[in-house]
Amino acid sequence: MVQAGIDVALLADVLSVFVIAAGVGIFVAKVGRFPYTIALLLAGFAASVAGVSVRIDLSHDLILLVLLPPLLFEGAATTDLERLRRNITPILTLAVVGLIASVLALGFVGQYAFGFDLLVALLFAAMILPTDPVSVLALFEELGAPERLSVLVEGESLVNDGVGVVLFSALLARIGAEAGGGHGAGPELFSVAGAVDLGLTIAVTAGGGALVGAVGGYLVYRVMVDLDEHMTEIVLTIILAYGVFLVAEHYVQVLLGTHFSGVIATVTAGLLVGNRGAEFAMSPRTKLSIFNTWETGAFIVNTFIFVMIGVTTPVGALLSNWRLIVTAIVLVLAARALVVYPLTWLVNRFDEPTVPLAYQHVVVWGGLHASIPIALVLGLGSGSGLSAELRTTLRAMVFGVAGFSLVVQGLTMSNLLNGLGIVTRTDDEELYELLLGRARAVDAALDAAERLRENGELPVEVYEDFTAEYEREKSQLGDAIAELLRENPELRHEQLLAGERRVLEREKSALRDAMRTGVVSDDVGERLVEETDLKLDYVRDGRSTVEEREEGFEEFWRQRAREFGLDAVDERADDGVAADDGAADRTDADSGESEPDPGPES
Repeated sequence: MVQAGIDVALLADVLSVFVIAAGVGIFVAKVGRFPYTIALLLAGFAASVAGVSVRIDLSHDLILLVLLPPLLFEGAATTDLERLRRNITPILTLAVVGLIASVLALGFVGQYAFGFDLLVALLFAAMILPTDPVSVLALFEELGAPERLSVLVEGESLVNDGVGVVLFSALLARIGAEAGGGHGAGPELFSVAGAVDLGLTIAVTAGGGALVGAVGGYLVYRVMVDLDEHMTEIVLTIILAYGVFLVAEHYVQVLLGTHFSGVIATVTAGLLVGNRGAEFAMSPRTKLSIFNTWETGAFIVNTFIFVMIGVTTPVGALLSNWRLIVTAIVLVLAARALVVYPLTWLVNRFDEPTVPLAYQHVVVWGGLHASIPIALVLGLGSGSGLSAELRTTLRAMVFGVAGFSLVVQGLTMSNLLNGLGIVTRTDDEELYELLLGRARAVDAALDAAERLRENGELPVEVYEDFTAEYEREKSQLGDAIAELLRENPELRHEQLLAGERRVLEREKSALRDAMRTGVVSDDVGERLVEETDLKLDYVRDGRSTVEEREEGFEEFWRQRAREFGLDAVDERADDGVAADDGAADRTDADSGESEPDPGPES
């Protein structure tokens, strides 16, 4: 094998990483509730202190090009786009305005606290302040944080690292230009022209990334609509996750001389496929296969990243720069608090629903820093314009702050949630997820059995026994879900709104299709679409348009039908009420209390 060009030593090192991970997994399973990712980091750090050598280069390119895209795609694909839209104002405010303001604040203070030049202090701030989606997604999933809090923290982390990379690149270009004897790249940094230039750069980079992701995601979505082959569709999503990242970061550079944000491109593609694709382009079997594959892939990549961060931590450099690291930790937390509280207060004055103060505390403390900052600092090579000593110092500071945020902030996150009275996922919600997940699995099994029978791969007798067992379980699951929802009105209301939103989105899509094919004229179609949008606004405000006994929303068509004298408009509702009244009368009659009036003949 060695002669064939396979590096056996490298394979052995990769295997050793997963041996450590397996040991950690067994430990966590035995100990109980302990964040798995943080345990991985501690195990890797312990291996580094013990002198265990893993000859794998955790490089800038390995993190950004190989490990990050699947994590971003999986995180975005499992994010509810509607919940993200409802919280888009605070998310964008913190991810863009907040990040820029905190970078400026930490940079100006850091030049005195760290003894750096202003540009170097700003460069460190741009590296360390973006909150890391890898760490946040893993931690909040393990803790079962409330849905809205998860959306706020995860949404900010999915956006602000793209902005952080743009700031980092702009500052590094200026440092490199000055080191080469120039006068900086572009206009003066702290001027109106410099601010406009930076703003345009961020807008173009982020907007271009979103465009690449949307185009790529839509193309894959259109292919999946007419395809029902789950293995091929898994491959398509893998191509999409890496493809849009590479196109945005590299191929656009070749064609246009600039680059777009690969992070934003991957997140956008993941949101599109994970929401619209899952709703309209995936069969139950395909949906189960794709999301299980990405969940497993993200788990493996997370495992590798966190062990390797621990193993490659420069222990000697941390000890020799401990004063700078402690100062950086304090200032990073202060810079984050400095922007989160005022900006959230401002957003709360103009946007609904507001972000509670308890959530703001979690947003500050939950701003974890790991793979993105480490990838950026590892990318500081000899051509960056920074001396070798300064690069070593910056690497120690980034690793030190990242280690603190992951270990100290991460381990205390559950205590913070409990201390603030923020309820994590309740037992009722966990049971509902369990029942719903099993119900979907049973449906997928029945569909698979039907296809096997049709293809002659499953004998009829075996098929009947198989389906009888699964149909019984399906019925029992349905009864259990119904009973759980009856006993938990809040959970039932939340699921009603979620289901109603999905149904209304399909209504809207059907209306658009009818308008495109000419079945419905544009003026009538637009009126119906406006009405559907109004219903969606009701649902987004927490109000259902569906009632058990009567119409919860008076649709436009009913009014128009009445104007034409059509009596059948309210016939179904009247029949329902009459049927209920008749049932009540029959009950009274059976008890001997009253004699029902004869109803009209149908």
